[in-house]
Amino acid sequence: MNNADGMNYAPVGKPAPVVKPGEFPFAAIGLDHGHIYGMTNGLKEAGATLKWVYDPDPAKVEAYRQQHPEAVAAASEAQILDDPAVKLVAGACVPGDRAALGIRVMQAGKDYFTDKAPMISLEQLDAAKAAVQETKRKYMVCYSERLQSESAVYAGELIKQGAIGRVLQVLGMGPHRLNAPSRPAWFFERARYGGILCDIGSHQIEQFLYYTGATDARIASSKIANYNHPEYPELDDFGDATLIGDNGATGYFRVDWFTPDGLRTWGDGRTFILGTEGYIELRKYLDITRDDGSDHVFWIDGSGEHYFNAAGKVGFPYFGQLILDCLNRTENAMTQEHAFKAAELCIRAQMQAVKVE
Repeated sequence: MNNADGMNYAPVGKPAPVVKPGEFPFAAIGLDHGHIYGMTNGLKEAGATLKWVYDPDPAKVEAYRQQHPEAVAAASEAQILDDPAVKLVAGACVPGDRAALGIRVMQAGKDYFTDKAPMISLEQLDAAKAAVQETKRKYMVCYSERLQSESAVYAGELIKQGAIGRVLQVLGMGPHRLNAPSRPAWFFERARYGGILCDIGSHQIEQFLYYTGATDARIASSKIANYNHPEYPELDDFGDATLIGDNGATGYFRVDWFTPDGLRTWGDGRTFILGTEGYIELRKYLDITRDDGSDHVFWIDGSGEHYFNAAGKVGFPYFGQLILDCLNRTENAMTQEHAFKAAELCIRAQMQAVKVE
């Protein structure tokens, strides 16, 4: 992982193959966002076989193949989509282009696995839903701040065990380092990246739905601002939102591009989960001023105070579950409804956000 830049967040989990080599070939199309490296790692750790890679930019393909040399550089997207052996296409193209790519992938008879945000408009969401209905393929999303954080995975296990009772509220903080000179032009174009609540806010909204068990929610309020980057007028450098779930649970999150240079990683991401019988705090990427790694889980219940360092102990089970879902046409990793609902809510939060001047 490049600790300076969340755009290149590529966590490594624990090998836990659910298939034999060659049983689940996949390809990568669209390398605009560095999250494709984490997505690839997760699929390979679960036993998937990387067969192809394609991007219009040969330099991106070469950089990808330096880390994953087994991937054959395809001459075109069509070469991959026409290969009947490929079962899934993973993609991290520009956010505004992800829905169109997914529809092409599904129409070619393959399942689709995209980086967040999976789309940036309600029109794209409706088109993706229609394509899922038509093709019976999957449009899955890598919400990596939960799926590729061992502390976040462990918190989900604690909640399922009833460790803190019924979840009442989820509070999330998702600061990121901007590192503007390293960013491509599309990163600062609203019509291409979708806005901060649609983009990195999608992690937070997905976690809210997952931890609370809500199947729907309304956006009670949301705000965006460009506080300190007038040279990028279409950039939101701050955003927040409050949600109310259909089960009465509430959520609040703040996302921003203000990680200071003195922090040793790209962001001090934290999550606080309040239950009727206790609460959980996640310090996902570091515990500031302490050199003791990542994935810290603290929880308090009726019996006392507890701590667990999940790093290297939990892994990322989502990827194996996803592979088996594709093979068996099940929905154990994530339901299609959940993936789309998180996308819808982050789009709505962005659409109705108050612009703070």
